[in-house]
Amino acid sequence: MKWKGRRQSDNVDDRRGISGGKAVIGGGVIGIIILLVNIFGGDNAKQLSPILEQLSQQQSAPTESRALTPAEVTEGEFVKTLLADNEDIWNQIFKENNLTFESPRLVLFSGQVQTACGGASSASGPFYCPSDKIIYMDMNFFEELRTKFGAKGGDFAVAYVLAHEFGHHIQTLLGTSSKMREMQEGQSEKVKNRLSVALELQADFYAGLWTHYNEKQNAMLEPGDIEEALSAANAVGDDAIQKKMQGQVVPDSFTHGTSEQRKYWFNRGFKSGDIKKGDTFAELQ
Repeated sequence: MKWKGRRQSDNVDDRRGISGGKAVIGGGVIGIIILLVNIFGGDNAKQLSPILEQLSQQQSAPTESRALTPAEVTEGEFVKTLLADNEDIWNQIFKENNLTFESPRLVLFSGQVQTACGGASSASGPFYCPSDKIIYMDMNFFEELRTKFGAKGGDFAVAYVLAHEFGHHIQTLLGTSSKMREMQEGQSEKVKNRLSVALELQADFYAGLWTHYNEKQNAMLEPGDIEEALSAANAVGDDAIQKKMQGQVVPDSFTHGTSEQRKYWFNRGFKSGDIKKGDTFAELQ
């Protein structure tokens, strides 16, 4: 991805050099449950906050600080550029639709972090907390995505993930997330999960839509970038994760969508460039 030389966002809080001790929950049953339910977080982060809060309190350690490595500094500059690209594109889309845009903040952390949605660790995966309108990312997640879940990796995998989480912020601004929660009230678990899938796939659509606009304006794509995004989307499909982690697939328990669905909706946003084509709730009924 071509990214150097563009604006970098000031809405980034880089805490990677500050650590309160790492919560060792990636191994064992608890870590797997958290990763399965909360990967690409969305509103599910809020549901897990009591568990994460308890784990954070139990496994905290004295605060330490260190200087960032040159690689981490470059990584931070890259993420700041990605956030700026999302801010600029979505500000434009909102203006085109006579809407008021508000940017989220982005927190980069290592190990564990406290949020308005509760405590979280790197095992949670990147997530958006609607209560404080902040995207939280531990960059070590992308190595896990590559080594444990078979994604190709690469810089555009990071771009896709950040654009997906930014999509959850868009859903908060548009009221989609709150409407989804209202629709879930009093419904069966199966229906609740289907609505959650619609929310997640729409965030994938928004990631594709952002890619469409950004390529049109900045010509930032390089050969293999879209394949990196689709590989990441494939790796975090509910069916792919369930098959790998528990050996069987339970469709009624899906909360994020299958690998094929996630790739389809990203591609739909990328190829159409039309926000009106992202009504996943209507099309998944």
